[in-house]
Amino acid sequence: MGSIGSDGSDDELMRACAFEHIKRLQAVHGTLSSSHLRAGFTWNGQRFPLINPQRGIFKPAKMKYLLSILTAFPRTGARVWYDDQRRVHEQIFGGSEFVDYAFMGNNPEHAENKWLKAAWENRVPIVYFLGVSPGNYEVLIPTFVAGWDPVALQAKIAFAMPGEDVLAAREPERRYAFRVIQQRLHQASFRAAVIAAYGSRCALSGLPEPMLLDAAHIVSDREEKLGQPVVPNGLPLSKIHHAAFDSHLIGIDADYRVHVSKRLLIQRDGPMLEALKQLGGIQIHLPRRQQDRPDRERLEQRFREFSNA
Repeated sequence: MGSIGSDGSDDELMRACAFEHIKRLQAVHGTLSSSHLRAGFTWNGQRFPLINPQRGIFKPAKMKYLLSILTAFPRTGARVWYDDQRRVHEQIFGGSEFVDYAFMGNNPEHAENKWLKAAWENRVPIVYFLGVSPGNYEVLIPTFVAGWDPVALQAKIAFAMPGEDVLAAREPERRYAFRVIQQRLHQASFRAAVIAAYGSRCALSGLPEPMLLDAAHIVSDREEKLGQPVVPNGLPLSKIHHAAFDSHLIGIDADYRVHVSKRLLIQRDGPMLEALKQLGGIQIHLPRRQQDRPDRERLEQRFREFSNA
């Protein structure tokens, strides 16, 4: 296999421009929405898409090689078109070094499938838009096509750290990159699920701006028994409320009531502090679905930590 050569110089420039544009979006938004992807990027004064909304494998007409692949997160009750829509998260969290990506249709010679093959043969870094909730994507750059199987009708996808060629990396480097991806996907999936369950509002203040919300763990993910990344172990909190919760300045009991630490109550220093103090005694905003509500056992454990602190 080779690598992108001099005849692909425009491709390299466009690819670098697309990657930088995506990284700027990530710096602001973290997880990207479908509207971010549809807006595309600008190169030499011309706009180019990042994806084809109807297809998962995309190469702009002016680029020599594949630019991006996409796996959508299926909506509840919606038809699942490809196995990788269900399997890719399982493979990543299960520790697979590579994940499967289904061909377009059953013909290996289909144009999109040949783009995958060319990216594999030429070790081209691409973008993987991996769905973490309906309409929202974690962006994995750089991603490489690490195998192309015309019999199984699927490609193998591998991940690398920025600036690395995963196909040339040693196993420890590949495993490190994969652990980073696992952590990012864990955080993105957990955040998307928790914020969606609460209607994109802070559980304490009701603030309705998702960009200002974190998904706080009730029980730390370091704890094996109760620390799983599931909605009943999460709370959508604004940045300041998250910091106060993690610092045990605010506690929430098993009846969903908020308690404020004595350390905060005795202080007198401006409207932000007063707003935190006024949370004492209120009940948190709860999600509509009963199964999404904070788990009482987890709240009891966390509230003991608050009381001891």
